[in-house]
Amino acid sequence: MIIKEVTTHKEQDDAYHIRTVVFIQEQNVSPEEEMDKYDDEAIHFIAYDGEIPIATSRLRFVESYGKLERICVLKEYRGKSIGKQLIHHMEQAILENDYQKAKLNGQTHAEKFYQQLGYETVSDEFLDAGIPHVTMVKQLS
Repeated sequence: MIIKEVTTHKEQDDAYHIRTVVFIQEQNVSPEEEMDKYDDEAIHFIAYDGEIPIATSRLRFVESYGKLERICVLKEYRGKSIGKQLIHHMEQAILENDYQKAKLNGQTHAEKFYQQLGYETVSDEFLDAGIPHVTMVKQLS
């Protein structure tokens, strides 16, 4: 498996395809909510199993945080530590851009997963795209 920063149109199309499958088709998020104005300013990451795109995420810098967003893994590849590896790549990019803190709005069903990676819940539950979320943060250095 390879995880890399998106640099080509094909890689970006692959990332959008994964988000479409996971968020729009599986979770019924509207395309307008999923593909938003922040896509143009974000750093996108893509994971491949050989030539097959299997996971994606995006990273933005907001206030003093690197903000992890749109983290998703295709269903058949879940449970194989791909999400964990993707997050580690994003955290490395945060540090390389001279930020020390990471933040994310995670779906509540994934809260324990993020806690195992060192993230601390700092909000009450809220709805985003009709899905329960919490805000979580992590000090990286």
